[in-house]
Amino acid sequence: MTNGKVWFVGAGPGAADLLTLRAARVIAEADVVVWAASLVHADVLAHARADAEIVDSSQLPIEGVLPLYRRAAADGLTVARIHSGDPALWGAVQEQLDLCRALGLAVEVVPGVSSFTAVAAIVGRELTIPEVAQSVILTRLEGGKTPMPAGERVREFARHGTTMALFLSAARSGQAQAELLAGGYPPDTPVVVAYQATWPDELVVRCTLGELEATVKEHRLWKHTLFLVGPALAAAGTRSHLYHPGHFHTYRRAEPAARTALRRTRSAGAAGTAGGVDAAGTAGGADARTAGGADAAGTAGGADAAGTAGGAGAAGTAAGDGPPR
Repeated sequence: MTNGKVWFVGAGPGAADLLTLRAARVIAEADVVVWAASLVHADVLAHARADAEIVDSSQLPIEGVLPLYRRAAADGLTVARIHSGDPALWGAVQEQLDLCRALGLAVEVVPGVSSFTAVAAIVGRELTIPEVAQSVILTRLEGGKTPMPAGERVREFARHGTTMALFLSAARSGQAQAELLAGGYPPDTPVVVAYQATWPDELVVRCTLGELEATVKEHRLWKHTLFLVGPALAAAGTRSHLYHPGHFHTYRRAEPAARTALRRTRSAGAAGTAGGVDAAGTAGGADARTAGGADAAGTAGGADAAGTAGGAGAAGTAAGDGPPR
């Protein structure tokens, strides 16, 4: 039987009103609220009880928070451990979940708005444009404090040419630009550089990949910055089949004439692929990136977790993926 509970709460990228209703409720009910002042906006503490114990973890390693978890287990306390962004991404959450379970504490995670989706909202772009990009790769540049697993390199992910969100990489913008170019993104690929997204001092700048390093250095950015890269940031794309009158699903019937037209469109597209790109690639010896298609690790179908390609989080921080760094 467990005594006490620790909630790992996603606070979103910065703005307090991007907290989920569940996150606000958990914070309001907690006996102890742990937050990192360096990464989480102080406004989220407005939801805490007047008598709640507030602990700033920004200068504490995991060992500094462990005594609090032990006390929660001994005294049956409820702890809200607030992480920026979504706890599933670069949050050093797994090690804390394991520690809490070993202490006999119940644990639960409240998802939060990730900084990469917040930045997409700020610039008013969908990241998965039909026939342009149907995958989103979430990763970070190798060479940081936490080693990258073998095979996870930005230039290799870049070979897919789809939308990429690059975290924790602004301090090495020149290396990031070089790796993205080496992977096959053209120099005119659209890029969004976002610093402190949704915070009062937010800065969001558009540039091309060829201008990335110069743009970052011009604005003197090195932390709390996220890069979005890919053709979907500028492309109009084609109409989605989901809301086409010829598409049907459980709640809607297709219009017969529109259904016939949609089938013709699909057939024409399939014929064009079979007779053009694929055939030409086979004849000409297309490289592996053409034959391989989009990588499953980069798919956007499973929201944050499905696209995570970054492995472990930033060393020493336990506050999720936002604000974007």
